[in-house]
Amino acid sequence: MVQLPKLNDLGFFEIRLESIGGLGANLAGKMLAEAGVMGAGLNGVSFSSYGSEKKGSAVKAHIRFCDLDTHIRDTSPVERPHVVGVFHEALAKTVNVTSGIYEHSTVLVNSAKTPEELKELLKMKAGTIAVIDATSIALKEKNRVNMAMLGALFRLCPFLDTETMKGVIEKSLGKKYPQAVQSAITTFERGFNEVKFMDFELPEGESMPEYVRSDISALGYETQPMGGTIINPGSSFLKNLSISRSGMIPAYENESCIHCAQCDTVCPDQCFVWEERLDRKGRSQMFLLGIDYQYCKGCLKCVGACPTSALSILREKEGYADSHTVHHQFDLISQS
Repeated sequence: MVQLPKLNDLGFFEIRLESIGGLGANLAGKMLAEAGVMGAGLNGVSFSSYGSEKKGSAVKAHIRFCDLDTHIRDTSPVERPHVVGVFHEALAKTVNVTSGIYEHSTVLVNSAKTPEELKELLKMKAGTIAVIDATSIALKEKNRVNMAMLGALFRLCPFLDTETMKGVIEKSLGKKYPQAVQSAITTFERGFNEVKFMDFELPEGESMPEYVRSDISALGYETQPMGGTIINPGSSFLKNLSISRSGMIPAYENESCIHCAQCDTVCPDQCFVWEERLDRKGRSQMFLLGIDYQYCKGCLKCVGACPTSALSILREKEGYADSHTVHHQFDLISQS
């Protein structure tokens, strides 16, 4: 039987996956637990927590491993993870993805940034930061991000057997998606081989952030809004949906646009910005100015609907959306 590298007070080695709907974190957690139970001879459990089941919504997957002599009677969320897998680096904008980590925890991030850059982005004081560009690998191999992330997670958890995982992949995908098995295994292997990591020591005289349970509200009886008012917007009107994009983004070319509004018809979030002005014959017409990427979640329905080459699919790079966005002009709303 294998030896787990670290254990908490209950005898568990715990992993938490931070993701969004559509990237496969829920399936990744189940496959990770199965590989630990079937291949490493451990007790293991996996379960997920999420809101509405739709692409782009926040998802957390929780995995626990322990020795066969230890019983798992705890199905509460993983609050103090030894390993965190962040499937989308933009989640750090709105979610404290490193919540509860130890000084020796490992944080794996799907990103093209360096570990030093991610340390600043995640505001980590200490720990190991691992980096894998899972999105690029998935696009290249025509597979999903979760397979590349699983490969990297296996590299960070040496007690798990890669050959067992390949068997789990064949079992999970073989019946419904036999054509995807080989590309999934290749994506998994690339994730295992291409992950890079760096250790950061806790600076002398400093300590890790104080752990606060996620189910403890920041609002007490003295700080609650009057009448129990819900202070968060009920829609995406003032929210930035960039964390919902999974690597691809629509790019707009004005010269090829015929202003037919097919893109606006299929867009679920009213991303397209229009202006009314006179055409060459002096008639009033709506002209497309561009895309307000604050509201774009990367569904790419607009690209499929465009009858010309005005809209195309582009691999999103940091800063592109900010530099190419055209903001909506709302008279009574300030831009966020």
